[in-house]
Amino acid sequence: MLTSTALVLMMTIPGLALFYGGMVRKKNVLATVMQSFAITCLVTVLWFMFGYSLAFSDGGGVNSYIGGTSKFFHHGITTASLWLPGVANIPEFVFSMFQMTFAIITPALIAGAFAERMKFSALLIFMALWLLVVYVPIAHWVWGGGFLGSAGVLDFAGGTVVHINAGVAGLVCALVLGKREGYGTTNMAPHNLVYSVIGASLLWVGWFGFNAGSELAADGLAGAAMLNTQVATAAAALAWMFAEWIVAKKPSVLGIISGAVAGLVAVTPASGFVNPTGAFIVGIVAGVVCYLSAVKVKHMFGYDDSLDAFGVHGVGGVVGALLTGVLADPAINSLGAGASLGKQIYGVAVTIVWTGIATFVLLYIVKALVGLRPTTQEEVEGLDISQHGEVVP
Repeated sequence: MLTSTALVLMMTIPGLALFYGGMVRKKNVLATVMQSFAITCLVTVLWFMFGYSLAFSDGGGVNSYIGGTSKFFHHGITTASLWLPGVANIPEFVFSMFQMTFAIITPALIAGAFAERMKFSALLIFMALWLLVVYVPIAHWVWGGGFLGSAGVLDFAGGTVVHINAGVAGLVCALVLGKREGYGTTNMAPHNLVYSVIGASLLWVGWFGFNAGSELAADGLAGAAMLNTQVATAAAALAWMFAEWIVAKKPSVLGIISGAVAGLVAVTPASGFVNPTGAFIVGIVAGVVCYLSAVKVKHMFGYDDSLDAFGVHGVGGVVGALLTGVLADPAINSLGAGASLGKQIYGVAVTIVWTGIATFVLLYIVKALVGLRPTTQEEVEGLDISQHGEVVP
């Protein structure tokens, strides 16, 4: 669990920071990696103070919806405290730290949707509010004894809690903030795809901590989750690559790494419930569907999801969550016997509605407090210099 936790933290810093940092224009690279790094620090402190208790302690009469306050600042947890005594038997400090890394990457993923156009002050306030109002309740609903988990919604490692949650929030952010200055007329090609390949590779490796670690034990199911993760990711990368090759006539580097991430996203909820053939199917479907979503659908509707947070994480998360209900294999995980497409649709729908509405409200609160976007001049100059007073030479 210590190893898995370190791997998941590596997904955000340096993984996501480099993945997103390479895809923006040079004038915004520092601002983009700063977002991932600052969110890591901010969420760590908030999780320690309030998040863990609200997500994973007993909320009493309201436990179906939110946890309690008894473990604020990790009060009462000792080195002898165990998470799920008699079942998982891992130290509660380790469990909290493992879940903290999930709470870190989820808001960091959202930043891809509004890359290159949000004020840093607005980002900090929004992410702090979003963590406590959106992420923490949904984590509790699915994994902390809340109503979605009780209803039989299957999410092994974060299809609803992390990816649909972040993806839908990202789409709302992109719509509320509007398009980047010059979108559609200015060249906004990635400035350094080598950074993005390194970032995607770190995400891929880190994801084994994400998915296999979510078994909370070194056993056969963790091994199945690990193999499923690898198979789905490779299949999705190839599916996106070949889809792009057929449609756009060239297989791009950005395409194959985006496909890999789409596969990682889609297999997340399914990794501990499907067999490797099921994971293979999940990967192929996710690669093709996310390609169409990120490239064709985005252009059709004209929204500016800068780095495809919704196109890959939102859509990929939905694909994976729904296919979990179809492909779950009780021979892999006995909980799969209760899987159904209806239950998965219910989990997806609740997540989308809560995330969508709450994110919209929080953005307008932040807008009233400090404003969301820098001035046009500051955005044209680049967020590196206007927000942080630094540039890449």
